[in-house]
Amino acid sequence: MKDFEVNILDENDYKFIDTLKSLGMSRNVATALTYLSNVKRASSQEIEMCTGLRQPEVSVAMRTMSDNSWINIYNKKTAGKGRPTKIYELTTPVEDIIKHYEQKILKKNQEALSATNKLKSMCSKM
Repeated sequence: MKDFEVNILDENDYKFIDTLKSLGMSRNVATALTYLSNVKRASSQEIEMCTGLRQPEVSVAMRTMSDNSWINIYNKKTAGKGRPTKIYELTTPVEDIIKHYEQKILKKNQEALSATNKLKSMCSKM
């Protein structure tokens, strides 16, 4: 039997995930991002085992992260036949990803303030 070391999420990681979710990040992306921020690279299977996400959830999270250019994806050939294993590596610092969400929140709040000011202006003309 192979000896295999597994990194699992701890209490602080779950607090970090909850905080990312409060910014509007999906649970799957927040969980996968937190795991990838703790390891150098990981396969889809490692992410599943260590985070409790199911394979489709990992795939959706990785697609979102790839669309935002936050990760690199490598193919690793497996022994024998079959599909190569995808290896994921976080390339964007977590601080930059948080800034991305900060900008989205600021923009949304600016739009809401603008709409509020427009309504106030309209009310004063009535």
